[in-house]
Amino acid sequence: MSNPSAAASRPLGQLALIALVVGNMIGSGVFLLPAALAPYGAASLLGWALTLAGALLLALVYAWLARAIRNHGGAYGYARRAFGDGIGFVVAWSYWVCTWSANAAIAVAFAGSLGALWPAATATPALSAGCALGALWLCTAVNLAGVREAARMQMLTTLLKLVPLVLFGVVGLGWVHAGAYRPFNPSGLPLLGVTTSVAALTLWAMLGFEAATVPTGVVRDPERTVPRATVIGMLVAGLATMLACTVVIGLLPPDELRRSAAPMIAAAARVWGPAAGLALAAVATISCFGALNGWVLLQAQTPLAAAQDGLFPARFARLDARGTPAFGLVVGSGLASALIVANYSRTLVALFTFSILLSTATTLLPYVVSVLAWWRIEPAARWWRRLVAAGALAYALWALAGTGIESLMWAGVLVAMGLPVLLWQRRRSAIP
Repeated sequence: MSNPSAAASRPLGQLALIALVVGNMIGSGVFLLPAALAPYGAASLLGWALTLAGALLLALVYAWLARAIRNHGGAYGYARRAFGDGIGFVVAWSYWVCTWSANAAIAVAFAGSLGALWPAATATPALSAGCALGALWLCTAVNLAGVREAARMQMLTTLLKLVPLVLFGVVGLGWVHAGAYRPFNPSGLPLLGVTTSVAALTLWAMLGFEAATVPTGVVRDPERTVPRATVIGMLVAGLATMLACTVVIGLLPPDELRRSAAPMIAAAARVWGPAAGLALAAVATISCFGALNGWVLLQAQTPLAAAQDGLFPARFARLDARGTPAFGLVVGSGLASALIVANYSRTLVALFTFSILLSTATTLLPYVVSVLAWWRIEPAARWWRRLVAAGALAYALWALAGTGIESLMWAGVLVAMGLPVLLWQRRRSAIP
């Protein structure tokens, strides 16, 4: 884009968008998943295949929607175009809850990673909560400085975590023991059950592939850059995560792998020495911080789009002198802080799990509605695109059902809590 003023109002280009997708997808999950996958051995690759295939199908549908509709707010914009204000509001509210509850989870994961480097910093639950809150509000300050500054931070932290992660996976292949992958399925469960269980565990690592579709109001040439960033970012992050997790299974003895709270760090320390373990702990800390920065950027964008359409309170639509939706950033971080503080007496793992529960339940609904929106918006699409969309819908529904009754109940309660806001906004708009 040659116009300087236009470039200033739309600071996110192709590389920044890819960094946003990769940085948001690679957070804490890759460093914790190997222990959860240990009981399934090499058979976990079947679950990874299902997760990667399902995420790729969803990413393709999001890419088609981004090319077909120039909107702001991602899933919210697609749902509103296809089904009207009511469904649009529900999706916007659900995704908004997803972002700030995810930020609470990632901030807690950051505190856990920092504790591996500096144990005294997280010696008590109060200190752990303080570290999580410090990281959250530092990222909020970066985003309040402007979208351009947040994008630069995102590109830097994505580079600092992606390169070491890929190096770990590629170099680690030369150190794995083939015997660690035998028997192929140590769990003894049917392969279909193993595939389903592993796919449910790895779903958290795939959330965020849609990140490029959300801030399109500040993206240059979104019809071209957003689809590319969605598909490229998803493939890069997904393959790097699968490679690293699978290599860890081949580096640690099964019993140690199951017991370890930080299996990737333990594997690096075992193979290359304590310094390598500390270096990977630093990478994990940077990874969580970068993911937190990216999700904080998103937490104000969907409310901004909905407020511009009159579905959220007008204050969410106000921009400061830097073009930043400061009110939405502060409110989102305030809610994430409340979630952390209200549960700070729990262990870090319990708090992380609780926050994941909220975030996963509320992000899957926008996925399902987005695929249904594509069917309505492009009814005459070619047969192979319909086949891809059918696969994406089946995967999204399976994942939604797989989150469990408790997650679905939380999602229902949280969505219901937003309905008074919708009714209030409609009442205000009806007053002449």
